[in-house]
Amino acid sequence: MTGEYQHTLDSKGRLFIPAKLREELGEVFYITLSMDKCLSAYSSSNWERFSQKVNEMSYVKQRKMRPLFAYAAKCELDSQGRTLIPAHLREYAGLSKNVTVVGCNNHAELWDEASWAKVHETEITPENIAGVMEELEF
Repeated sequence: MTGEYQHTLDSKGRLFIPAKLREELGEVFYITLSMDKCLSAYSSSNWERFSQKVNEMSYVKQRKMRPLFAYAAKCELDSQGRTLIPAHLREYAGLSKNVTVVGCNNHAELWDEASWAKVHETEITPENIAGVMEELEF
């Protein structure tokens, strides 16, 4: 998944999912916590792969993944391309009104616009990109 999109949450906590990402996420997808102060959205097939990897872990390691499953929400799109972001997930990520949806390879991230602006400012520099490419041996 790729791209960066600006949208707003409506008064009921619904978010419009960009058409390009709707195609990749599908009609039913999963949203959960992220390592950053944002949310991660996975297509059903990517969520299944993620779950399978966790199933293959030892019980002790599986327990460490508990918050990702406890907070996960199975989401569906309405006829207008929106999905309800549950209140506990909105609270975790600090989503109140303006949301930036970011494609991130096999999932999408949902960021509070101001939080994303801070991340964007530090990550999107030629020096940072060069450093990351070198570190990852690209």
